[in-house]
Parts: sequence; structure tokens; C-alpha cells
Amino acid sequence: MQIILVGLNHRTAPVALREQFNLADCALRMALEDLAALPAQNGQTPAARLSENVILTTCNRLEIYATVIGESEDGWRILEGYLSSLQGIPLETFKTHLYYLAGNEVVNHLMRVASGLDSMILGEPQILGQVSHAQTEAHIAGTSGPILSHLFDLAAHAGKRARTETSIGRHTTSISHAASLLVKEKVGDLETLELLIIGAGEMAEVAAQALRSHGAKDLRFINRTYNRAENLACQYEGQAVNWYHLADALVTADAVICATGAPHIVIHADDVQPVLSQRSGRSLLFVDIAVPRDIEESVGRLPGVACYDIDQLQSVVDSNLAQRQAAIPDVEAIISEEVDRFDSWLQGRQVLPVLVELRKQAQEIADVELARNQYYLDELAPECQEKVNQMVQRIVNKMLHEPTVRLKQSAADGNGVAYAHALRELFALDSAPTPAIESQNGKVQKSGTSATPAS
Repeated sequence: MQIILVGLNHRTAPVALREQFNLADCALRMALEDLAALPAQNGQTPAARLSENVILTTCNRLEIYATVIGESEDGWRILEGYLSSLQGIPLETFKTHLYYLAGNEVVNHLMRVASGLDSMILGEPQILGQVSHAQTEAHIAGTSGPILSHLFDLAAHAGKRARTETSIGRHTTSISHAASLLVKEKVGDLETLELLIIGAGEMAEVAAQALRSHGAKDLRFINRTYNRAENLACQYEGQAVNWYHLADALVTADAVICATGAPHIVIHADDVQPVLSQRSGRSLLFVDIAVPRDIEESVGRLPGVACYDIDQLQSVVDSNLAQRQAAIPDVEAIISEEVDRFDSWLQGRQVLPVLVELRKQAQEIADVELARNQYYLDELAPECQEKVNQMVQRIVNKMLHEPTVRLKQSAADGNGVAYAHALRELFALDSAPTPAIESQNGKVQKSGTSATPAS
């Protein structure tokens, strides 16, 4: 069995492609169910079968984690074919943007993602919750088994350690914070400006926090659900605007941050062009941090309008970057420890069936001998019978203790399969041989192009 991954992210794919693969809420649950229900005839050869899967989807990535029984290459073919069918996009149009990982590289990659080392903004905090959310959704859909569940548990643990034991979280920022920095850079002193935030979710709230921290005083909030905009306005001492008054809000705004969760464009060029003549020549800045994007691309080509999307935020200089980068070696040391911990656990799973069988055999022998001598035991007092049963059980436990410890240690050292086979031969255990879990110490597997995983 092998752990595999096929994905794309902000380093391998532009936002125009990433937004096509964005999955949220019901769409994510349906995707998990469809992936789990892939028939064996649909590209799955007898040599390859997926047994577990988790989908991690964020603004900046879509990654499918899976365990495959068979060759990793066959598993990759299943996953890339599924991605193509997911949105009806021909594989050849996006294959060069994919990255393919197997074995220990998958484990290391997920640990880096959860720790914030693989984010567009180094150390951003939202990804840890998104990793946990991916695991929860897979658990609800019934697609995550013991291996991926344990992997995601340890990845979340690594992410928490990174943020509590190093400075990666104490000097971090977010996409929303970067958007506020860009607004400040482009339009100047925020104290005197009218700023409009479109959306009322987590990213919109973080944007409001960041703008406030940089001195913004006049915040306007607009959302299709007015109550949610009103709640944010109350929280940040701003003003809620009814969606039907969007045009009026665009007339007076100096800058607009768009952060809705809508699956489609919400600001079209036809919405913006009519208000420009009412702005007395004042320029208008849009910063679109939503994926899928909120703002139609042609908006940025209107006279007096500047429009930035999420990919362009990477050019924003963050004054804390040096401090965050200084924490990277400490975070990587934590990741190395957690990767080793997972590998030891995974190797230990190889020998678990033979240990169970060995204990079962020893227990059956003990039970047979007790039954054979039951006639003599019946002549003893009940407390004496109990003492005899306890003595027999202790003998079984003590006889098996050392082989159990040594076999688990051998598995951690990478020799579990050989020792498990020897035990089966020596004790004539009846169950089928334990299938080897392939070594997780493989190398990065890449597509046939220059696209490589972010790390």
C-alpha cells in the first residue's frame, strides 16, 4: 500500500485555473463521494485500487490524498482522470500544472502545508483549520481510513507545534492582511479614505481587522445577506450597506476589497463603468482576494480603475518576512520529528496482523489446556480456579511481551516484513501473509513538465 497525492497550487497554477477546481460545502462532499464510488472498470486496473482519500481545497490549492493498493503511478492516473471528469476539463489542458507525490514526500508535504511553510503568505494561520476541515469532511463522507486519519492528525499536531514552539505564527500575516497592505501602498493614508469590503466571511473579517490596524476609520460592509454585513459593521464600527446600493457605494469608495464565497463573478464591468462618471475623475482600486474571483477581469481595463487579484498579492512586501523566515529551520525540525513519528506508526501496522495472530494462537493453546484440565480445576475453590486462570494468562502475556516489543522495533527500523514472515514460519500461523506497506522514504515524483510541488 502506498500513500499518494495529486494536486495543484498557487506555485504551479494561475488563479484562472485554480478557481475552476475550487470546491466548497456541498460540492466538496459530492466530490468525496464520487471519488470513493469510482468503479473498478473506470480506469482502475486490477493492480491499482484506491482505499482512502481526503480532498484539501483552499483558495490556493486543490490536493487529493489517497492510499492506493498497487503502483503509485496507477493511482496517479486514477486521480488525474478524476480531476478531469470533476469539472469536465480535458486533462491535457492542465496536466502540466499538476504535481505528483508518493510515500514519505506526501507525509512531508502535508506537514509543511499544515505548518504554513507552503502558503502564499508564509506562516498564515487559516491553513491549519482548512487541513482539519478536510479531514472532518472526509470522515463525514466515510472516505478517510486509519492511515490518512492518522496522517492528518499528526499534520495538525505539527502545525500547532510550529505555531506554539516557534515564531512562525507570531510574525505571520494573511492574504487579507496582504490586501490591506496593498491598499495602503496604493492609495495612501487609510485614516482619510472610505474603504468598502464586499463579503462577510472569515477573509472579509480578517481584512477588516487588518485595515483597522493600519488606521482605517471609515469602513463600509456590503453582502447579499444584509444581516451579516450589519454584524461586521457593528463589530468594527463601520457602516452596513444594502446590496441594492452597491453602485452608490462604488461611487464614494476609494478602495474595495472583495472577499465573498460566491461561486461566480459578482462585480462586472457593466456594474463599474456607469459609476466612474460620478467619481469626478477619482481613481478606484479593487483588490480581489476571493477564489473563485469576484471581479470580472475586464474591470481592471476600465479608465481610472486598478484591479489586483490574489496572485498579485505575493508581490506585497511584508515587514515581518525576515522574522518568519528565521523560524523556518525550527519548523522544519518539528516536521522531521512528526514525519518520523508517522513513519514508525505506519511501519508498525505491517506487523500488527501477525502479532494479533500470534496472541490468538497462544490464547487458544492456553484455553485448550485449561479445558483439558477442567475436571481437576472443578475440585478447587472458586478463588483458586481464578488464581490458576490468572497465572496462565500472565504466562501468555510474559511469553509474548518480548517478541512483541522486538517486532515493533524491527518494524520501526524497516525490517518488520522479514521478521513478521519469520514468525509466521516458526509458529505456523494460518492467516494470509501481511501485505507490505511500501517504504515511505521515496523521492519526489514529478509530472513530465517543470511543475513541481511547493515545498
